[in-house]
Amino acid sequence: MFKNILYVGDVDVEIALLEDASINTDIMNMPIVLVDSEKAILAEIKEMNPKSVKAKMLGELVDGKFIGGILRKPNLTATIRSLTPDELRYIVGEANKGNLLLGISPFYNKQNVYVELNELFSKHLCVFGNTGSGKSCGVSRIIQNIFTNKDFVPYKSNFLIFDSSSEYYTAFSSINSINPNYNYRFITTNNKSPYPHEILSIPLWLLNVEDISLLLNVNTYTQISILEKTLKLVKIFAESSDKAIEYQNHLIASAIMTILYSNQGSASKRDEIFSLFNTCQTEAFNLNATVQGIGYTRRLQECFLIDNSDNFSERVLLTEYVNKYIRPDLNQYEPEKVEKYGLVELEKALNFALISEGWLRNKNVYADAITLKVKLHELVIGPNSKFFNYSEFVTLDQFISKLIVKNNKKYQIININLEDVDDSFAKAIVKVMSRMVFDLSKRIERGSLPFNIILEEAHRYVQRDSDTQLFGYNIFDRIAKEGRKYGVLLSLISQRPVELSDTVISQCSNFIIFKMSHPRDIEYITKMIPNITDDTIEKQKALQVGNCLAFGSGFRIPIIVRLDMPNPMPQSNSCDVVEKWTSR
Repeated sequence: MFKNILYVGDVDVEIALLEDASINTDIMNMPIVLVDSEKAILAEIKEMNPKSVKAKMLGELVDGKFIGGILRKPNLTATIRSLTPDELRYIVGEANKGNLLLGISPFYNKQNVYVELNELFSKHLCVFGNTGSGKSCGVSRIIQNIFTNKDFVPYKSNFLIFDSSSEYYTAFSSINSINPNYNYRFITTNNKSPYPHEILSIPLWLLNVEDISLLLNVNTYTQISILEKTLKLVKIFAESSDKAIEYQNHLIASAIMTILYSNQGSASKRDEIFSLFNTCQTEAFNLNATVQGIGYTRRLQECFLIDNSDNFSERVLLTEYVNKYIRPDLNQYEPEKVEKYGLVELEKALNFALISEGWLRNKNVYADAITLKVKLHELVIGPNSKFFNYSEFVTLDQFISKLIVKNNKKYQIININLEDVDDSFAKAIVKVMSRMVFDLSKRIERGSLPFNIILEEAHRYVQRDSDTQLFGYNIFDRIAKEGRKYGVLLSLISQRPVELSDTVISQCSNFIIFKMSHPRDIEYITKMIPNITDDTIEKQKALQVGNCLAFGSGFRIPIIVRLDMPNPMPQSNSCDVVEKWTSR
């Protein structure tokens, strides 16, 4: 069929056809080898003419291995031949314990395409494509192939899937039938879910100031400072040790003295101090506490009676009583350990902080303080409060452990479904839980507990947020840059890559791209993805549903793969409008 090489360029060659050669057979994308005395170059036919074809050079076959990229060019006298079965294996991979069956190649003799598991799942992955192009089915099939591999038992795997439509339940809920040691866990925010489920529950005391800021949509440094004080206070007021109670009394007494010496009227001072008692009380500081005078006693609330001169009638007795609880030596006190607390206790601590620090009397920070107070109260009384009613005290290690192991069952797939909540709250939850996993992974033996965090509709969570400006980091940017060495890997599934964080995409090593047509998305991935070529972009534009273009560190060359349909299927199919329109 092939006669000789007519032209050699930087990346392509033109090859003359034999005069009697028939090209009725579709040879587009056919792999060929250009061999001279020193080298063997793999190429792929990209263009057909009546008397010649053009092929793109992909790499070099050296000592039984394929090396991507071209440094040496073939001679014009090189012979042209087809790939041998052994050489084909270098391109599409082969079945062994460390490899995963991805699908079949429509162009490489319909051979199975295998990818190294370590290359695909120990690095960050992107799955892009239009709605309906096959992303969810493709991801389901890939993960199913991991668990149906008879030569490979991923018992200790941890796939943490975040989705918003519970579409993966049907795809993974029956993995126990493959192996009784495999288990799937479905956690959701929707208490009306038709599937067997658990309601999401997160221990509030494990959240740091950045986590709380995300939940409350904080957007100023002042609000972050208020929350820092609030978190310290809520931990202190949750303690019950003698030292903690001494410090609680010191804080209340100091706050009362600050209010007493403010330039407000007595009635305003009294109201503010009584508000303090509503947020936190101790045996020494509550309205019914006994205040001992010389030869008489008063209840603490009686010390706030106002005389005709707009003074407290027992101001001397009150001042003496309060002063004896002020302990400057306790100002550096830190809680000995974190105790269990909830949103109600957090709100009380915030209110105490606002009053004791005078933020509500400071016109420069008043707006920020009130906004924060309102947002937290809305969370406390709103429907999302139930997601922070964790039943028992746990540490971070225990929480993650209980997430992946429950009732002596190891869960390989934990599906956290965030439907019935707004996007802002869903994003905060995904960031909070990803931060927890990352923090744990950094503290334990490096890479000893790998987590693959799969984000369906990733453009809802992995965005160009203001986190870096406010907190100094964005958790997804940090995981993208540092997570690989700790075993925390991201898999981003999205139809709108243009909305994703540039930093995260730039750190991804593997890409599985289904058909995409939006010009902005195509332009974006062309600029953002390392080593992507115009040829690769053109290939994905013509893909059929269920076919993908796979490339990156896990693949020898960019290769088109047809994935088998998952079995069972996820619930990602389109609505059957004809059936719904005509059903009775």
